[in-house]
Amino acid sequence: MNEKLAGMIDHTALKPDTTKEQIDKLCSEAKEYKFASVCINPTWVNYSSKQLEGSEVKVCTVIGFPLGATTTEVKAFETNDVIEKGATEVDMVINIGALKDGNHSLVEEDIKAVVDAARGNALVKVIIETSLLTDDEKVKACELAVSAGADYVKTSTGFSGGGATVEDIKLMRKTVGPDIGVKASGGVRDLKSAEDLIEAGATRIGASSGVSIVQGEQSNTDY
Repeated sequence: MNEKLAGMIDHTALKPDTTKEQIDKLCSEAKEYKFASVCINPTWVNYSSKQLEGSEVKVCTVIGFPLGATTTEVKAFETNDVIEKGATEVDMVINIGALKDGNHSLVEEDIKAVVDAARGNALVKVIIETSLLTDDEKVKACELAVSAGADYVKTSTGFSGGGATVEDIKLMRKTVGPDIGVKASGGVRDLKSAEDLIEAGATRIGASSGVSIVQGEQSNTDY
């Protein structure tokens, strides 16, 4: 098993029909394989934080997910709420429509509100939803995330088609520079894909196929 790779994976279960049994399995696997975190919907944060107590596995959750179209105030409230319940990493979706409208100040304020709410208590990863953006928009989204003080930029929710590509990771890494994390998520199902994305500049991988990836197997599980 590739322990270094395992420590870069957010072991993910974000489907709307995720059950307690699946969360139990996710947390158990995360502890066994020493994944970086479990990435789950907010409703599971309190439960998962208790399941992972005493381990080094972080609790990661999502904000404004999956559309990014909730208000800035709601995203900030959601961030405070999940941190209270045990989250130490939050992956927030940008206001995609505002970005495409060229309303960059709104996009940056939206990200900054989450960064401010999380300050000192949780890492913030900014999901830019690459499959819906032009290359110029991807660059602008990454620049706004850096300007707002985010810790990471992230490719995808997994809910809008497409997913992480080597080309997008290279572009995002080039834009944010060496000091900001880049998370590749969406459709990462095997070891080769994960290794290619890491070589392109990813420092974190979001996948529901974490076990298969570290065991070098092919998986049919989607993100």
